[in-house]
Amino acid sequence: MPHAQPSTELAEPDRTAIRRVLVVDDSRLQRRILTSLLRKWGFDITQAASGEEALDICRESPPDLVLSDWMMPGMNGLEFCRQFRAMTRDCYGYFILLTSKSEKDEVAFGLDAGPDDFLTKPVNAGELRARIAAGERILRIERELVEKNRLVESTLSELQSVYDLLDKDLNEAKKLQQSLVSERCRDFGPAEVSLLLRASGHVGGDLVGMYPVSATRIGLYGIDVSGHGISSALMTARLAGYLSATNPSQNIALEVNAQGAYTPRPPDETVAALNRLILSELETEHYFTLLLADVDLVTGRVRMCQAGHLCPAIQRADGTVEMVGTGGLPVGLIPEASYASFDVQLYSGDRLIIYSDGVSECHDPQGRMLDDDGLAGMLCDLRQTRGMAMLESLVWKLTGFAGSDNFEDDVSAVLLEVKQVPNVS
Repeated sequence: MPHAQPSTELAEPDRTAIRRVLVVDDSRLQRRILTSLLRKWGFDITQAASGEEALDICRESPPDLVLSDWMMPGMNGLEFCRQFRAMTRDCYGYFILLTSKSEKDEVAFGLDAGPDDFLTKPVNAGELRARIAAGERILRIERELVEKNRLVESTLSELQSVYDLLDKDLNEAKKLQQSLVSERCRDFGPAEVSLLLRASGHVGGDLVGMYPVSATRIGLYGIDVSGHGISSALMTARLAGYLSATNPSQNIALEVNAQGAYTPRPPDETVAALNRLILSELETEHYFTLLLADVDLVTGRVRMCQAGHLCPAIQRADGTVEMVGTGGLPVGLIPEASYASFDVQLYSGDRLIIYSDGVSECHDPQGRMLDDDGLAGMLCDLRQTRGMAMLESLVWKLTGFAGSDNFEDDVSAVLLEVKQVPNVS
């Protein structure tokens, strides 16, 4: 059985990327020869007898491929190629220079003008077809990249729109979260309370607050929800409702006595009730630390329950600072966890600072943590500064310590300043 002979015919070039071809040559005969070949292969041909005429055609209808003679009167092929490359185009144009030159130095010089390939005259049909096929592959890859880049840019534009919308929503969420602390400073007569809430991002997981119980009692709290971001912020909004300052009937820290008046529930009982509530009713993986305080404005006695929150600081009237507390388990972590209250006594000129770990665990540029000693030093420096000015100055000092006002964690604090204790028993 005779063996099949391999075909010597070259495959026709794929014309998905090259359709329009411009042939530039001052010789009518050369243009006719090239045009005849190219038309046989199915290309759309345009002819030009000079570089100047070719440039006008390129401006009007940019070709995919240019076949240009090197040596032409007036503008030669190299100058035409330079100006062709300088033109603004939507996609790349492939340029093949036709020349009778064969010296390597001349070809290297010609490459500097920007042609993609060279063909030696007289042009061989098979070689021309192969060079066009190579150019088509390059153009197809280039156009695929252009399309992919277009898709990437379109996707990035859509993502930017989504980000802008999300950023707008987060800014609104930040305003709403800040509105949870609607009253930042309040004078209760014998004592004054100031509140600081600063999220490390748009929204955070810290919450501070105060609520009046009666003419002589107030409640204070500092909360730090696990994690960061939107889910933590939503948790703080829920907790703000459980410790409402405007609707005592919804405040879990208050109860009604036999006379129908609101009285403070013992802090340890309140925290235990919150723990049961979070674990039984809220489907969340978040837990939180809490420092809840019941302040007697008449006696200066403060009863607190510490549920995993940092030990509060007491700064006495003489400037000395002491950390108090018993520790305790976070809320929403362990079912039936037990909690205990402890008492501290405040006197005229004393102040109580309840703060989150974003304060004491603030790091300097070398990675060293502020810790309790560093915080005590700052409080000593600010012992003559009162109210909101003291909290703002504390943030300023933290900024100096960290080397930036972009803190890694939320920063929050409650400042209780005793002006005068009417009755110390």
